Amino acid sequence: MSKMLVMKFGGTSIGSPPAIRQVIEIARSAKVDWDNVAIVVSAMSGVTDTLLDGAASSLDDETAAPRAAETLRQKHFTALDELAPMADDVRALIDGYLDEYVALCQAIHVLGEASPRALDAISSLGERMSAPLVAAALSAADVSAEAVDTRTVVVTDDVYQRASPLMDETAARCEAIIQPFFANGSIPVLTGFTGATRQGVTTTLGRGGSDFSGAIFGVALDADEVWIWTDVTGVMTADPRVIKSAHTIPVLTFKEISELAFYGAKVLHPKAIRPVLEHGMKLWVKNTFAPTERGTLIVPDNGQRTDGRIRAVTAFKGQCIITLEGRGMLGVPGIAARTFAAVARTNTNVVMISQASSEQSICFVVSCQSSEMVLRMMEEEFRLELSRKDIDSITSSGESAIVTVVGAGMRHTLGIAGKVFSALGETGVNVIAIAQGSSECSISLVVDAGDANEAVAAIHVLII
Repeated sequence: MSKMLVMKFGGTSIGSPPAIRQVIEIARSAKVDWDNVAIVVSAMSGVTDTLLDGAASSLDDETAAPRAAETLRQKHFTALDELAPMADDVRALIDGYLDEYVALCQAIHVLGEASPRALDAISSLGERMSAPLVAAALSAADVSAEAVDTRTVVVTDDVYQRASPLMDETAARCEAIIQPFFANGSIPVLTGFTGATRQGVTTTLGRGGSDFSGAIFGVALDADEVWIWTDVTGVMTADPRVIKSAHTIPVLTFKEISELAFYGAKVLHPKAIRPVLEHGMKLWVKNTFAPTERGTLIVPDNGQRTDGRIRAVTAFKGQCIITLEGRGMLGVPGIAARTFAAVARTNTNVVMISQASSEQSICFVVSCQSSEMVLRMMEEEFRLELSRKDIDSITSSGESAIVTVVGAGMRHTLGIAGKVFSALGETGVNVIAIAQGSSECSISLVVDAGDANEAVAAIHVLII
């Protein structure tokens, strides 16, 4: 039975000619050990932001998109000149995509708005340019490869900017469109992040969705393993840019990596984890620039207690605390339900909740970008209670950070919480709010944004 490997490369992994050369060697090596290899690519680093910034600026400035297009043309053509100088067909393809980009932005300028559907068409262009570039570079290095625009493969619903795949239809198209490449000994280079509705309208899976694409193709192609290649050596005990002594965690459980991914560790998109593990595949996180390093293996939760040690600590910045408080709330049913129903009407994600047992206050955490909108909706919802002084105030804090301590089974290990709070107290970091998940896997603390790095450093010392 043939062995199948799906490898996903992030933006930094294909962000420059030297980086793409690393990808070529990784692919060449993989072809020696695996019967079939598929590659999923993100846009080159910085490209999606440039596309979207140009689109946003086009609302007021019709010259913004042509300037952005020229920047992107130079970036991609420079890489082609170095890696695949004879690939004139890829240059023509990229030129066509950038012409499409300028036309879409001109429409945004005329209409005065950018719809989610238009933004999906625009943001998908990064992957649509990078896949042909990487495929051409592989071919020029005598590694047989061909780009595949996965809008012809990944069938999604029509929830633009965060579409969900329709897996049965996607698997059928993988069988028809992608499997033939393997019979020819070729590597399909697949556009991550993108798909299309049944009607063929371009969709995207949301920012970070290329990781999700890796999982989708892993499942749809019935792969044995999925490797996520990034610019750090696996999942680290903390952000190595903040904590120089951070080191790679050899093995993490599904719950642990899910907590880390949700609370700011950007190594792996949360949606990429579950489908791979549910199908019994191995999921690895590896470093493109240190390919011989082992990386991190993600394993299913086996229901057994682990040693209960702290495995990692992360900081999730850019958060604000919304606090609802008042003596008139005591014993009044439905306050919490009305609170979160009001938040839901703003389509805002609540990332942490803490409520006093006296029922006189509720606080929850949302992104600072959403805080003003949430605050206005809350004031509208509780207008009567505010006028009667049943609720004294609804307030939003300044910028805070959620510091999350992760380790499976911590709840069953005596003294973990005490050590965490002692470490923070000794460094003078004030804890504003606390929450511990029933998963036994994490403790989350809200601190002032300015104290986030110091808090992470203090807790990281506890990791053995």
